[in-house]
Amino acid sequence: MNERITSIEIQLMHHENTIQQLSDVITHQQLDIEKMQKEISLIMKHLQSTSPSDMRAPEDEEPPPHY
Repeated sequence: MNERITSIEIQLMHHENTIQQLSDVITHQQLDIEKMQKEISLIMKHLQSTSPSDMRAPEDEEPPPHY
């Protein structure tokens, strides 16, 4: 009986360790996501502040001449 309890306690310790590692990964990923969201926001603001280009939209392009 004691061996069984010891085995269950060992499994529990491993599970707790795994849960903590996963939590750390999730926390790190959330920080990365927040950083990327800020960077995207800055890029969008930069793109909106630039003047429009002289290039035409693809639907406004004239078809090439046919030979």
